Amino acid sequence: MHITIEEDKCCGAGQCVLVAPEVFDQRDEDGVVVTLDTRPPQELQEAVREATAVCPAAAIEVHA
Repeated sequence: MHITIEEDKCCGAGQCVLVAPEVFDQRDEDGVVVTLDTRPPQELQEAVREATAVCPAAAIEVHA
């Protein structure tokens, strides 16, 4: 799994951080998502998929 973020789409809702805090965080200055681990281990991949699904801006993309 590889994660990419489209920062221009991110609205700073923070849902991804709530679902997968080991993988996502937000910039202090504007709340835009940052990825802490672009290739998360197997045990976090379900949380990443859920974070992707709940992102209101569809800013997170998961690649196989």
